[in-house]
Amino acid sequence: MTDLRNDTFLRALMKESVEYTPVWMMRQAGRYLPEYKATRAEAGDFLSLCKNADLACAVTLQPLERFPLDAAILFSDILTIPDAMGLGLYFESGEGPRFRKTVRTEQDVDGLIQPTMNGELDYVMNAVRVIRRELNGRVPLIGFSGSPWTLATYMVEGGSSKDFRHIKAMMYSQPQVLHKLLDRLALCVTDYLNAQIIAGAQAVQIFDTWGGVLGHREYREFSLSYMQRIVEGLIREHDGRRVPVILFTKNGGQWLEVMADTGADALGLDWTTHIGEARARVGSKVALQGNMDPCVLYSSPKRIRAEVKRILDDYGPGTGHVFNLGHGIHQFANPEHAAAFVDAVHELSAR
Repeated sequence: MTDLRNDTFLRALMKESVEYTPVWMMRQAGRYLPEYKATRAEAGDFLSLCKNADLACAVTLQPLERFPLDAAILFSDILTIPDAMGLGLYFESGEGPRFRKTVRTEQDVDGLIQPTMNGELDYVMNAVRVIRRELNGRVPLIGFSGSPWTLATYMVEGGSSKDFRHIKAMMYSQPQVLHKLLDRLALCVTDYLNAQIIAGAQAVQIFDTWGGVLGHREYREFSLSYMQRIVEGLIREHDGRRVPVILFTKNGGQWLEVMADTGADALGLDWTTHIGEARARVGSKVALQGNMDPCVLYSSPKRIRAEVKRILDDYGPGTGHVFNLGHGIHQFANPEHAAAFVDAVHELSAR
């Protein structure tokens, strides 16, 4: 077993006793840090940064040099899998991710490449290995993937969407085609996360960013069922430790009970769900991660500290809480305010 100097994050996910509430931030390596912007400029573009293991390692470690965070998260993107399936990912200024090809028919699904973890996606595993080596037991490393439903939204829409009209049209008029796509994605995500675990990831998170746009029945059928399949197929013990799994459905607070039944170790919460009520609903079945509104970081350090205290008080005494933002840190956040946030979590929870 690799020695970890700080395993508070992993212990909290397993609901074990901790000295304080651990904290990390989604998108903690990113555009709000000037050093990240400099490294991205050195790489040339976002995808080149992701595919260069040394530079991906550098930006993964940058926030840990600034803040006493309790976990590192692999620097990558949720759309690496669709890109490796042959859709041609690129980023358009002001519009976010786009694909050169879309998946709109059964023939499109059949034409997808089945990527291999030591082939098309080996650059991700190389980054995991380099980051684990450079962390040298400092804090745990989190691996991640998008959920099948979330990946499918980008693949069918061709990029980001406000109305999800193409994928929802497919869901209601050609559900068998969508299920065929989701089946393929679930297999690929399972292999992808297992490869990250073997390469060195010590916990994994499934980002279901767009699950919250679904109706109640549709969420269970087209999103949750595939995430459960992934959870059931993951390596749960590696390197002498349990490998915790976190499920995060943005705007998914209404489904916490069924999410907790998947076998995941923890559920991520966005800021629209009261964390104390969430804890009462899921009981001791899972740990909870979250859930401060990222926009609070635009306020003063005093206001940030008050919000941290409120969330800690709402959660209540006992373990099983990993503090995080309710979604990724915004690119215009002040790094000094992020520091105030992390310090407040540690100081207030230790009391």
